[in-house]
Amino acid sequence: MKQLITILFIGLISLSVNAQDKVAKIEFKTDTIDYGTIEKGSNGVRVFEFTNTGNAPLIISNVTSTCGCTVPSWTKVPIMPKETGKIEVKYDTNRVNPIRKTITVISNADTPTVALKIKGDVVDAKDSSVLEKKDKSVVQQ
Repeated sequence: MKQLITILFIGLISLSVNAQDKVAKIEFKTDTIDYGTIEKGSNGVRVFEFTNTGNAPLIISNVTSTCGCTVPSWTKVPIMPKETGKIEVKYDTNRVNPIRKTITVISNADTPTVALKIKGDVVDAKDSSVLEKKDKSVVQQ
């Protein structure tokens, strides 16, 4: 009887170990997108692409940003192993200032929380022409 219980116990342990081997892994092509210098009102949409390099379905449960000026949207269906997905980020380019934002991705991957970054600078075309004139002296203008 003791041998039967021991065999059953070892069998249950090995089953639980095998079940834990299947895990989703999220791998991004890049974790930072640089907008560069863009004009006020230009297209603020950029895309982070990722692949599930694990052996279990990847489920992204939430994506948040550090402020309301950055709105993320993402693939809501489970991403099967070896398949790709995307997280689309829309920054409000009507705000003239440097861009330094973090997008947090929460999933069932082996690394459950991933931080993505966007950076750049939004300039007003009217203001940039004034700056160019300031480089010249009063006589040169």
